[in-house]
Amino acid sequence: MAKSNGINLNLPTVDDLFSTEESRAEEKLQKVQDLPLSEIDTFPDHPFQVKEDEAMLEMVDSIKQFGVLTPAVARQKEDGRYELISGHRRKRACELAGLETLPTVVRQMSRDEAIIFMVDSNLQREKILPSEKAFSLKMRLEAMKRQGQRTDLTCAPMEHKSENAKSRDILAEKTGDSREQIRRYIRLTELIPEVLQMVDEGDIAFRPAVEISYLPKEEQQALLETMECEDCTPSLAQAIKMKQFSQNGKLNDEVILSILSEEKPNQKEKFTFKAERLRQYIPKNLPPQQTEDYVIKALEHYQRFRCGGKRPWQRGVCHQPV
Repeated sequence: MAKSNGINLNLPTVDDLFSTEESRAEEKLQKVQDLPLSEIDTFPDHPFQVKEDEAMLEMVDSIKQFGVLTPAVARQKEDGRYELISGHRRKRACELAGLETLPTVVRQMSRDEAIIFMVDSNLQREKILPSEKAFSLKMRLEAMKRQGQRTDLTCAPMEHKSENAKSRDILAEKTGDSREQIRRYIRLTELIPEVLQMVDEGDIAFRPAVEISYLPKEEQQALLETMECEDCTPSLAQAIKMKQFSQNGKLNDEVILSILSEEKPNQKEKFTFKAERLRQYIPKNLPPQQTEDYVIKALEHYQRFRCGGKRPWQRGVCHQPV
């Protein structure tokens, strides 16, 4: 058997011979590194909130016990630092857990590629606020349009329009939302922060919020002040009416108050009672359709008793304690 003379011939290994350039690139791409938290920056204009809620505390406990099970994804910037693309909650959990590094896959991505990856990875979350979805869809659509945008001077407006439509179609297929629904979500980014927060908190319904987004900022502020003062929010019909007044240049504080003062079908005051609480006071042979009349007559009788035998309209509504 020949002895080695110590010369390195740089011959390829068996793995190199049977692996493709793509697989080798993928292996390099997926290499996990423990990056110092101090060198990782938040993604610019990151639309998804990182809340220190109960779910975050559970993640902190999990990381303390088992470590980070799914690596984050980042890209390296020109200054040598790293820009976090996916894993903002994991990064914060590591900080709260007292760790100094975050397992991360570093990928070579352009700015627009990073935006698309960031949005897609976060849209898979179980709970997403309307504001988060609105800004993330807007960022992704703009990135897609930049990727497909022509740079020569012969690009016609019609080509821009068709490219925009194509981008919306692709995004609709990716997210499962219709093109119209995507448009509505993106409209929410035109709301002032206080109104958008009301949408996130469920105080304003989605569709009325879309219509409100067409109001100029100063009119939205006036609407916000009226809503806070009157403790009410607009229905879809009322929001559409305000939008129409605004487009005609006739929306002001008085008009906003007048529209919000209109009675909405779903806001009519209703009273409900448990049947078992009333049954002992209602005759058993009384037909169900006459129950309401019976209760009203009983209340009228009790009201006259409280007001000294006089009817309420004869001496004003009686406010004696029950």
